[in-house]
Amino acid sequence: MMNIICGQKSQVNGNTKNGIHISDIAPVNEPRKIGISNTLTIYNFEQLAQVKKAIQNGNEYYGSAYDKLLRAADKAFKEGPFSVMEKKQIAPSGDKHDYLSLAPYWWPDPDKDDGLPWIRKDGKINPLTRGENVDDPAKDKMIHNVKTLSLAYFFSGNIIYADKTKELLKVWFVDEATKMKPNLNYAQGVPGSSVGRGFGVIEFAGIENIITAIEVLEMENELEPKLGNALRKWMSNYLKWLQTSELGLFEKSRKNNHGTFYDVQEVSLLLFFDRTEEARAVLESVVQNRIDPQIEPDGKQLHELERTKALTYSILNLSGLTKLAFFGKKEGVNIDLWNYKSPSGDIQKAYDYLLPFVDKVNQWPYQQLGNIDDAIERLRQMFVITGSMHQIEEYCKMNITQKNKYDINRLLYPCLP
Repeated sequence: MMNIICGQKSQVNGNTKNGIHISDIAPVNEPRKIGISNTLTIYNFEQLAQVKKAIQNGNEYYGSAYDKLLRAADKAFKEGPFSVMEKKQIAPSGDKHDYLSLAPYWWPDPDKDDGLPWIRKDGKINPLTRGENVDDPAKDKMIHNVKTLSLAYFFSGNIIYADKTKELLKVWFVDEATKMKPNLNYAQGVPGSSVGRGFGVIEFAGIENIITAIEVLEMENELEPKLGNALRKWMSNYLKWLQTSELGLFEKSRKNNHGTFYDVQEVSLLLFFDRTEEARAVLESVVQNRIDPQIEPDGKQLHELERTKALTYSILNLSGLTKLAFFGKKEGVNIDLWNYKSPSGDIQKAYDYLLPFVDKVNQWPYQQLGNIDDAIERLRQMFVITGSMHQIEEYCKMNITQKNKYDINRLLYPCLP
């Protein structure tokens, strides 16, 4: 097993978050502790606390993004709740509480009378896999609104956003009549060949936003113990399914972005439950299982370049690896994936390869279905977010477009000294 500590590679063998109020953090001019605070699993709590203080002091730099966040929260306040019980179809189990989705890039076979089994058309979404027949759209809406409302509560302190967040969480995860079972046994099925596939695990990458919502509510003592315990039980059961089920283990074995985001889910949940040593063990395996097989000496990610949206998937996978490197900087973890260097390829080499394509003058040389300008903007945003996460001034300087003025990520990933 690899152990990456302080940028060196060596061979090795083999809730206290609750009740922390934003005013309890150390002043920013005091010496920083080693490692990033674990108060929030997904974000740098001290950075967000500084942004909140700046907003309270009328700092105009964050004003437009903050206003946009509150407008989005006001809209989300009027929507939902959402539930797996809303879909029109039922999972093959016969239980509507089971999450159901269909593989998005699969279509009826035109050469078969019944169209079965469906065939793959990479990058082309079949509209039959969306809409009211499946849970994916409602799940996405629920997670998006939970993220928006919980962050609006964090930055504004307006209790109505906390109350709505709790309602959404309670209906989707806790209430007996409406809750989702903590598994993805019937995710990304393919009619005629599979009722569910491990590839569906990536559909719950947004669980990081559920983690943040719980932590924010607990931080301000706004999560009743009964609801909080029920949510943690669901998350614990889901983690167990992720680590032990056939579909979960299949996803873990993938060598592309699916395997990367399996690790992101697993590590974020382990850190959420303060299972730091288990999180460290996963992160210690990232060089051997993810970085070395995925990144070439010139920084290309060959598994992603094979796709019909090669830039989109290169960004996606590298964003996942960057999150894992961020988790490695957490207190008590100390696994420095960001500064890991290898002639065979590493995370920073992947950034070096993609950097020229932020400038549209440099044409992307691989296939990219859809709007290339949108993909390039997403690429630029990835560099800015990474600049915040890993204190890289060069990347932070890309945060200059007028459009970014309204980007909520300005609040979540500030480029601070």
